[in-house]
Amino acid sequence: MNTALLYGTDVLDIEIPERATVYVSAYPAPAASAADLVVAALHQPLGIPPLREALARRRSGDVVIVVSDITRPIPYDRFLGAMIREVTAAGVAPEEILLLIATGLHRPSSPEERRRMFGEEVCARCRILDHKAGEESDLLELAGRSQAGHRVRLNRHFVAAGFRIVTGLVEPHFMAGFSGGRKAVCPGLASIETLRSFHGYEFLANPSARPAQMAGNPCHLEALSVARLAGVDFALNVVLNHEREVVQAVAGELDASHRAACEFVRSRACPRVAAEHDIVLTSCGGSPLDTTFYQCVKGMVSCLPAVKRGGTVIAAGSCSEGVGSAEYAAMMFEYTGRWREFLEHIRSGSDFRKDQWQFQMHGRALAKLGPDNLCFATDGLSPEQLHGLSLRPVDTRESSPRRAIQTLLDRLLRQSRSLAVIPEGPYCAPVAAEPAVTGPGQ
Repeated sequence: MNTALLYGTDVLDIEIPERATVYVSAYPAPAASAADLVVAALHQPLGIPPLREALARRRSGDVVIVVSDITRPIPYDRFLGAMIREVTAAGVAPEEILLLIATGLHRPSSPEERRRMFGEEVCARCRILDHKAGEESDLLELAGRSQAGHRVRLNRHFVAAGFRIVTGLVEPHFMAGFSGGRKAVCPGLASIETLRSFHGYEFLANPSARPAQMAGNPCHLEALSVARLAGVDFALNVVLNHEREVVQAVAGELDASHRAACEFVRSRACPRVAAEHDIVLTSCGGSPLDTTFYQCVKGMVSCLPAVKRGGTVIAAGSCSEGVGSAEYAAMMFEYTGRWREFLEHIRSGSDFRKDQWQFQMHGRALAKLGPDNLCFATDGLSPEQLHGLSLRPVDTRESSPRRAIQTLLDRLLRQSRSLAVIPEGPYCAPVAAEPAVTGPGQ
C-alpha cells in the first residue's frame, strides 16, 4: 500500500507493506466555515462573557489581538476578518485595533507574508506589528515573578493594551505538551531573558516536557504563569485537520479554553502506541512547518514513542529556507558529531545561546537512536550542510527525496523489521502511555 508524507507544499508517495502501522489523526470534517466556527465560539466562550460583552468593559488603550507567525499554518485569512468585525461591532474603532505577531525569537514577517496570512482587507484596515524579543524599547517588565521565580518582560504593546486577545493553533507540541493558549504570550511575546528560563536546559531535561503531557510539564506551567501574570482578557484556540481546515474553535478564559481544545486534540491526534517499532517513517509536517531544519526537529522528536531504542527513524522535510537562524546553524556546525559535549556545555548554564533548545531536543532522538539511525531526507540543503547536522543524511543527489527514501526503506525492510508510519509528522503525536491533559498547578 502507499502512504503520502507531507513534504513542503507537496507529498511524497512511499510504498509500504500492508503490515505497517500507520498513525494518523482522526479529525471530523468541518461542520461549518472557519469564520462561522470562530464567530460561534466568540458568542459562546468558556468561563467568561461573549466577546462583544467583554469588550464593553475594556480598559483604556488599544485592543491587541495576538496572532501567530508564518511558521504556523493557521488560515487567518478565512476567519480573522469576521473576528475583527465582532470587535468593531462592540464599538471599537479600527484604528484602536493592533495585530501583534507573536514571533518569539523567529524572524519578522514580510509584507507579502502578512497579506497571505491575514488577507488584503485585514492588512488594509489594521495596524500590524511583529514582536521583537531583542528590542529593549519594545519590552516592559511585569510586577511579580513567573512560576519558576523568574523576572518577566513582555512586549510593551501587549502589556499596555486596554484589552488583550490571544489566538493560537492547538496541536501536539514536542516540549510544551500542546501548542496554543498561553504560548502566544510565552514564548510568543517574551524577551530573550524570559525565554532563557522557558527554554532552559533544566526545563527541557524534565521527562514531562513532551508531547501531549501537561501535568507537571515545566514548559507548560512556566508559560501559563507568565500569561496569567500579564493578564489575558480573551482567548481563541483553533484546531486544524491535515488539510489545514478549521475543525474546532474554542474561545473564552485563557486556561479553560485551551484545556478544552487540548482534550479534543488529544482524543483525535495522539494515538496510543501498543508496541515500539524497529523503524519509523515520518514527515516533518510539510509547509510551513518543514521550511527549516530547525522546525523539522519537531517531527524527529515527536515520533520517538513509536520507535525502539536503537531503532531507525527516517524523516523528511523540505528545508526550503535552509537550516534555520544564523545562530542555530553556527551552533549545529560547531558541534557536529559532538552532541553529548554540547549537552554538557549547556547543562553548566555558563553560556546560553539562541535556539539551543532545539539542539537539546534533537539530542533526545540521538540518545535513543544514535546518529547513524537518525536518517533525514531533503533536497533543500547541500550535502555539506547535512553532514554537519549530527544525523545520517539520506543521499538525494542522484534521485528525488521520494526515491531515496523508498530505496533506504526497502533495504531496511528486507531484514523483516517492523514499521510505523506518521504521514502528518508532528501534527499526529503517538504517545507511549495515556498522558494527563490537566493536573496540579494548572
